[in-house]
Amino acid sequence: MALPDGGTPFCIFYHEKTKYSPESLARRTRGLDWGSQPGTSKAYKTGEILDLKPFLPGQPQADADDERTRLARLLYLTYGVTAVVSYPEQSLYMRAAPSAGGLYPAEVYVLSRGTGTLPAGLYNYQVQSHSLVRFWSGEVWAEASAACFEHPAFRDSSIAIVVSAVFFRSAWRYEDRAYRRIFLDSGHLVGNLELAAALERYHVHLVTGFCDDALNALLFLPSQEEAVIAVGVLRDRTSEPVAGWTALPSTVQTDYPPVPEGQRLTYLHECSKLDAKPVPASPSAGEDKYNFPFCLKVPVETAPLDWRGSLDEAILKRRSTRQYADEALTLDELRALLDFTYQPQHYRDQRLDPDPEYAHLHLLSTFVAVLAVGGLEEGCYYYAPQAQELRQMRFKNFRREIHHLCLGQELGRDSGAVVFHTADLPAAVALYGERVYRTLHLDSGHLAQRLNLAAVHLGLGVSGIAGFFDDQVNQLLDIPAQEAVLYITTLGRPSPGAA
Repeated sequence: MALPDGGTPFCIFYHEKTKYSPESLARRTRGLDWGSQPGTSKAYKTGEILDLKPFLPGQPQADADDERTRLARLLYLTYGVTAVVSYPEQSLYMRAAPSAGGLYPAEVYVLSRGTGTLPAGLYNYQVQSHSLVRFWSGEVWAEASAACFEHPAFRDSSIAIVVSAVFFRSAWRYEDRAYRRIFLDSGHLVGNLELAAALERYHVHLVTGFCDDALNALLFLPSQEEAVIAVGVLRDRTSEPVAGWTALPSTVQTDYPPVPEGQRLTYLHECSKLDAKPVPASPSAGEDKYNFPFCLKVPVETAPLDWRGSLDEAILKRRSTRQYADEALTLDELRALLDFTYQPQHYRDQRLDPDPEYAHLHLLSTFVAVLAVGGLEEGCYYYAPQAQELRQMRFKNFRREIHHLCLGQELGRDSGAVVFHTADLPAAVALYGERVYRTLHLDSGHLAQRLNLAAVHLGLGVSGIAGFFDDQVNQLLDIPAQEAVLYITTLGRPSPGAA
């Protein structure tokens, strides 16, 4: 997968080198060093602590109009601890946002301009205690705005949520391929943030184009170990909208030295950094990409799900399903899943955000493998979000093939439908440079989180799969090699008693 001039951008080189195949997995001999497994949260030895637990709903200090209550609820629904699983060595603190392997590579920070209840400074969200630690006091807003190239959302806002990645938390297990998983995991978190913010009457201005080194330095992040990957500026929903970018293009690097295995993750992150604001790219209108003459076209437009009073419950109940029952989904259920994920404007009347921000939604494609959906022929379909229809590409039951390409996981075999997110990687890189690799995965995780929550709301099972035989997915979907497969979400009816 090269650009028209013949050069191969590093992110495409990285994608090819981190693909799974039966042969590459057979060659792997490295086992996990359990003694070196990193922790899943940071601890600060000094700093002023703001306990957020008293401001959660039902607690004595909770007040729906109080900024601390809104922030406490927002952070809890975004990344808070929803269960504790005890193991002999240590406990696993499960979060509101899913993470591959329970490794939770993301850290969450709060930047305050200074308000009546949240003094100016830098805060880290202490997940296990549901508190904020202010590890730096004083003016930071001007520096943060400058690092984000004076994004207009900063002008009349006071709070920003910053998401960073601690690379080794995921790389400890998944090695170089961890870069993909880190951004998918963080996309889940951003999906929660968008929905939780709407419940608290905020709109999230997502900023993924910023000066990396300046923002990392502002937060005192250790070089090569942790880095900012997304910023969400909170603005009151009643404020006038502002026009700003979500993503910015980086350079393309086609001349690079040999980068050995184990260093490709770090190299990709470094070569996709920004140090000055480039000219924003002009996104396309986002037309449906695939249209096949004479193919079966199934309308999927439907009435929106009723979320009134239940969205927060779905966020806190969400778990990755471990086993599916041998029972089909219904076409109405699939319609509802797709509607909530891709048609947010249908939920305006429920006070959800009708226009959540993505970096590159127009560059993503969605395919659905139908294995057992009542009223729908088995096969592979392209989902056309503008037309709101499924367009059949291939007709066959692909259960055996999906079982194999999902690395033999029974979730792939037993699901009723499997959703694939893909992107034409060379075309995306030609528009947005190396940095697009980050944001394509971030957006895929964001979409997948909406799928997760809609499935929970409907009483269905759902589980994301980021480990798969890449090229075999392309063969199954019958899509070109340059269409990079980013994420898989399996959907089914959970077995009784299965998580």
